[in-house]
Formats: sequence, C-alpha cells, structure tokens
Amino acid sequence: MLQKMFPGESVTFQCVIEISSGWDYLWYHDDKEIQGSRNNSYTIVSLALSDSGRYHCKAKRGQSPFYTEQSETSTLQVSEPPIPTMKLLTFWLDVFQMESVELMCDVGSPNWTFTWHRDGTALQEDPMLVLSLGGSLLNITTASLAHQGRYACKAHLESRRVSSAFSSTASVTVYENIPKPSLSKAPVLNSMYVGENTTFTCKVHLGSDWVYHWFKDGKQLMAINETFGTQLSPNDEGTYWCKATRGQRTSTDISDKMTQHVLEIPLPSLTLSSQWSDVFPTESVTFSCAMAPISGWTYTWHRDNQVIPGDDAVSYGPDGATLSIGSASTSHRGRYSCSGKLKGRSVNSNFTSGMTLKVYENIPKPSLSKAPVLNSMYVGENTTFTCKVHLGSDWVYHWFKDGKQLMAINETFGTQLSPNDEGTYWCKATRGQRTSTDISDKMTQHVLEIPLPSLTLSSQWSDVFPTESVTFSCAMAPISGWTYTWHRDNQVIPGDDAVSYGPDGATLSIGSASTSHRGRYSCSGKLKGRSVSSNFTSGMTLKVYDNKPIVRLEQDPEHMIMHTRDSVSYSCHINQSSGWEYVWYKDGTQLTASGKNYTIRSVAKTNAGSYKCQASRGRMTGIFNTEQSQALRLQFEERPSANIIVSTGWSEVFSTDSLVLKCEVKSSKHMWNYTWFMEGQQIVNSSSDKYTVTPQNDPVQSQYICQGVRSGRPSYSKGSDPLATRNLLLKRRVLLSISGCIFFGIVAVFFGCVVLRVTRKKEAQDEGPEEGELFLTMAQLKDRDDAPCPMVDYITDAELNVPAKAEGADIICSEATLLPCVTSQDDQVVTTESSERPPAEESPMASFQH
Repeated sequence: MLQKMFPGESVTFQCVIEISSGWDYLWYHDDKEIQGSRNNSYTIVSLALSDSGRYHCKAKRGQSPFYTEQSETSTLQVSEPPIPTMKLLTFWLDVFQMESVELMCDVGSPNWTFTWHRDGTALQEDPMLVLSLGGSLLNITTASLAHQGRYACKAHLESRRVSSAFSSTASVTVYENIPKPSLSKAPVLNSMYVGENTTFTCKVHLGSDWVYHWFKDGKQLMAINETFGTQLSPNDEGTYWCKATRGQRTSTDISDKMTQHVLEIPLPSLTLSSQWSDVFPTESVTFSCAMAPISGWTYTWHRDNQVIPGDDAVSYGPDGATLSIGSASTSHRGRYSCSGKLKGRSVNSNFTSGMTLKVYENIPKPSLSKAPVLNSMYVGENTTFTCKVHLGSDWVYHWFKDGKQLMAINETFGTQLSPNDEGTYWCKATRGQRTSTDISDKMTQHVLEIPLPSLTLSSQWSDVFPTESVTFSCAMAPISGWTYTWHRDNQVIPGDDAVSYGPDGATLSIGSASTSHRGRYSCSGKLKGRSVSSNFTSGMTLKVYDNKPIVRLEQDPEHMIMHTRDSVSYSCHINQSSGWEYVWYKDGTQLTASGKNYTIRSVAKTNAGSYKCQASRGRMTGIFNTEQSQALRLQFEERPSANIIVSTGWSEVFSTDSLVLKCEVKSSKHMWNYTWFMEGQQIVNSSSDKYTVTPQNDPVQSQYICQGVRSGRPSYSKGSDPLATRNLLLKRRVLLSISGCIFFGIVAVFFGCVVLRVTRKKEAQDEGPEEGELFLTMAQLKDRDDAPCPMVDYITDAELNVPAKAEGADIICSEATLLPCVTSQDDQVVTTESSERPPAEESPMASFQH
C-alpha cells in the first residue's frame, strides 16, 4: 500500500493483533527498528522527506520473547508539493495596449486552488482582470502599462493545509505605441542581373509573432514571412514595401519604399560528361560548358585560373563547348572552369565556379575489414566483410574464399555463419575496362559450435520446505560475456518478491520457497551484444514440500515418573529431508545440548520439567526452523531411603553372642526384598529384611549397609546410612553398666540405711537423735564418697574412654527393648579412639568389642 504525503503532515500507522493479549509492538522503517515505540500505533506528527520508505510492524511477548511474523509493508512517500506549471493560453507575453493576455496555472491533479502574484504581490480585484478566487486562470482582457510585471502562481491543497512553491514566472511587457517596420535588402544593389537572387527583409523591432504583408507597385504579394526573396527576372523589377499585423486588432503603418532594377547577364554551366572527377593514370575525362540559350556562344577554359592550350592529350569540341583528356596524368590535376562570350557582342559571362579534377598516382590496394571484429564466432551469427578502395568511386568488388571466387560483387559481403563458412577470405576491385586493383590482405574466419551451459545447485538441498532459500547457478565456458535466461517447466521465470537474479542472471535465487516454485529448472546463455543464444540445459528438479516437517519427540524409557539416579534418553525424529541440526528446550528455555539425542544419565530433582526439541538447517543460506515438537513432561520423585535398626533387646545382651539387624524402607507401601553390604561388599544369599551378626560371620565387627530391591518401580531404594556394630555394643554395655550401678547403688543405700537404723537404735534412744538424719537426701549421698557403686567393677578403663556424644547426634531406638535409647552420630556410625582390647573374660559379648 503506497501513501503519498507532504512535509509537515501527520500520519499514524496501526498494528492490530486480534488474538490473545500482552503484546509489545516493534516498528520498522526500511527494515531498521524504530527505537522507543512499543504501542500498537506509531505516529509521525510532522513528516519530513527522510520519513519516506517502507514501514511494517511485528509483536512479541514473554520473558523469552515469542515474536509474530512481520506485518504487511506500507510504503510512505513524502515529497514536496508539486510546483505548478505556468502556461500561456494566448499568443504573447509582450503585448501592446488593448491586447489581451491569458495565463493558466496547473499541477496536474484535482482539488488544488491557486493564488496569483505579480512582482511578488498577491493580485487584488481589477476591472481589467478576470480572476476567480482560487481559480487556475488569469485573464488580462485589455492590457495597460499597469499590467506589466512578472506573474507567478502558487497551488494550495486547503483540506490538508499544504501549499506549493511558486511556479516559474511569466514576464508580461506592455508597449505604449505600435512601431513602424523597417525595410532592407540584400545584396544592397539597385540594379542586378537576371538570375541573381535578392532578398527583402521587413522587421518590427518590438513584439513577436508578426505576420508580414508584402507589396510591389501597389499590389499585395503572396509572401507573409519576415523575408521575401526571389531569383530576379524582368518581371521582378519594381517598387517594394511592407507592413505587419498581429492578431485581430494590431497593425503597423507601411514601411519605407525600395526600387529594384533587373538586368540580363547569362552564366554558363559546367558539367562532367565522363564518369569520374577523380581518375587514375590512363583513364579519360570530358568536361562540357553550355549557355542558355545554347546558340551564339563560344567558350574559354581555365585550369587553376590559367588558360588551357590544346595538345596531344587535350582536345576541344565545336566552339570549345567540350574539353576532352584522352589519357590522364598527374599534370592534368586542377580546378577547371569556363566562361561564355556572346558572338559578335562584348558580353562575357563570368567564369563558372569550377570543377576539380583529381588524378591519382597509383591504383590502390583494397582494405578488407569485418564486423564484428572477431576471428572466432559462433554458428548462426551474422558477419559482414567489407572491401574498400579508399580512392575513387564506382568500384566493382570481387570476393574469394579459400581461392575460389564467390558470386558477390558488392562492397560488403555478409553471411549467417555455418560450419561451411570457416575459411580464409580476400577481395579485389575493378573500375571500367582498364582499371583493376591488387588483391586485399587475407582474413581467416573460425566458426564455433555454441556451447551448452552447466546448471548447478549452489544451495544445499533440491528438496526444500516453505520459506527456505534455493540458489541455482548457470555458467558457460568461457565464463565472461554471457547473460542467462531461466525457465521453469519450459516457462520463462520472471523476477518477483521471491525470485531474484544475480549479475547477468548467472544465479537464480529463491529467497522464500513456496509450492509455486516446484518444477524443473533450466537455463540458457546469450552472449552480450551478439545474437548468440545457447540451447537450454537438460534441467534440474526442485521439490518444495507442502508444509514444514513434523518433529516427534520420543522418551526411553517411557516412564512418566523418574527416580533419583535413573537414566532417561530423549530422541528427536524428523521424517523428511536431511542436513538437520537439533535444538533442545526445557520449560521453554534452550539447553546447551545439541544432536539428535539428549540423555540425562542420573536424574535429579532439577531435571523435572517439560522437554521439547526443534530441528534447523541451512546456516550458509539462511536458517530454516521447524515447529517445536510435542512436549514430554519428566516428573521426579525421590528414591525411598532404607534404614537399619537393631532388633536385639537390651536384656538379651547377657544371654546371646549375636546381634540382629533389621532393614526397612521408610514411608513406602511396597513389598521389598533386601540386599546387605558389609564394608561395601554385597553379602551373598541375603535377601531378608533381617541379618544376624555373629562372632563367626563378623569377627572384626564391621560397618553394614542395606538397600531395598523390588521388581516394580522404583526397583531399588537408597542405601541406608552405615551402622558399625562394635560401637553399638560398646555403648550398650556402657549404658547397661551405668544403669546397673545406679540400681545396685540405690539398693545398697537402702539396706545400709536399714542396718544403720537397727544397730544405732539404742544409742539413738539414749542420745535422742533426730529422725530426720536417719535417711540421707540425694544431695547428701552425692556429697559422700564412702558409698561405692556396686557396678563400678563392670566398667573398664577402655569403656570409660569412649568419646562423648557429638552435638546434634540422632537417637536410635529399638521397639524390642525397654532400656534407654542410645544416641549415635548423624550418619549412625560411632567410632572409638581406644586401641585397648579388654580381657576376654569380662563379658559373654567380649568378641564384639574388636
């Protein structure tokens, strides 16, 4: 769409998207983005010439912007208002008083009004002016001196408040009086001879376009031009004058009068009776001189203003009317003239103007040329040989090819070349019966077969998708000098928005392919400036698919939910063409991965999301992108954790030397089998949820880990935290010893207090001790150091050296014992710094201390 505007006007472009919302709009002028404008309208308040060009828009939205296609292009043409053209509708700008002048102002289009100006001032109402308001016509009906000046007009488009510049000016001149014409004659002779030419000139020195009227002896002549000329005859003798008129109302007075006398004086005519005035030695020449009337005249001959005597070579006819040279030589060169004398009277004519005789010293050799000047030409081209003798005239030319005479006798010999025309050419010339030249130089003509151009595909693919670009190349050998014509399915391919041609048409480029570009492409070559055209090439087929290819995303394995450390692979499949590169997206964000496959070898929570892929190709000729594939969502769940608990009760420590460990999977409703590991090595034939540690299968008291396994998904759990059995047994014994010590200490204090009360009762009765001192308080017991703990002997030094529990330790509890809970570190592994080994007889479980 083309919009024509003028500078200073305002224009607004609208960009409308009727689908969805949240768009930001981008505006472009001649394909360059206009900064600072994001609205759906773009306004130029005051147009300038630089605003001319092509405008389009497109929109985007989102953090990772999605862009629309660009809109259609609107072309804005900003140009200066047209300058009106001043036209003169009457005949003259220089007028006499009472004459009229009519001017018209025109801009070539409707809806414009006009204002008129004289010497830069706008015209007002004037009785002598016919001027309509805003009209294009100005009519000075009756000119006066006041109307002199330079007139100009301006055009106005009032609906848009646009005014043009001034038109060119028309200068109106008004003369006060009509002048008298002047009469002159050339040559300025009152008496002349019959046959002489004379010219009268009538001139009015003011104004223009005069029509002149001629009079002789009071009678008006037919002539109406400024000049009146005649070849004098006796009837032309007389008195002449003139006057001038212009239009219907303007006429001058008559000029002064002038008399012409005419006298009779004849002049002879000189002619060449032979064929040529330029001759070669031994050729003959004849001149003739004649007067009108023929009878009664004798003739005198001059060569270079010297009288020519008769001799062996020169002879005269009767009365000298002819001069004959029988055998010319260089001495006969010169300018010949003659004059006539009337017999018996003293009337002599003037000498004729003369005729030059040229005598060449030698017969020349003809020159041979050819057009075009090419030694090698192609079959079907036209070539013309020219044989030229540059001296003399009326030559007859004889042509030869490879020693055989051809039929041609003209100066030029032309032919449309065929393979039989290859050969060596020359010529010679003759004139009359006695003159013949030598042969010309020889010229060889080679005739070549027209080569067939080679057609190649410069882009990567002959099967393309809509909007992809394609480039074909056509080349001839030799390369230079050829232009090319392209056909698709035997039809000429015109250039358009999609199809463009390189220099001389050597390449055909389809910027954005569509199904209309399908077909078989061929090309032919034409040699610049010559009529040489090759045949068309056999052709090359371009396939254009109807739609963009479909991209399909596949997942292996096809589970919707993946667990920690699972492996999953995605494959991007495209069912058409080749040369694809792949782009991967997660939750709309492009990934750094490339290639047809994308593999996550160990799934983590960060890998959860929606996956898509897209294919592209053509980095050399413009990237073509497919649509994105369907989305595949990867859901993630943490793999359940296994946990080891101790099933052996505290009371069983003294009655058994084994320790039962139990493995369970937290927060899981599935049925599990279990795998046990000791010091990182799998324990064979152990799939139960329980594992018994004995001095026989673990004499060194190792670390244990368990893991749940099953046939469904998830197929395995996380491994449990390691559990060290040695530290666990040690803590059990220490806590049991402490608990026993406290228990037996309380029992001992109780019985001691009873015995003391009984043994000291009598003494107490005598002394009257206070009953409040019979039983000690816990604070008093703590302050006393004479009451040993019964269980102190069960605790060894090594056991007392166990490190204190670290801050933040977890608590492991067993539902199978009523003893207090035992604390452990976060990883459920407790180590001891002690390297001392207690005696074997300390406990039935002594072997677990190692």
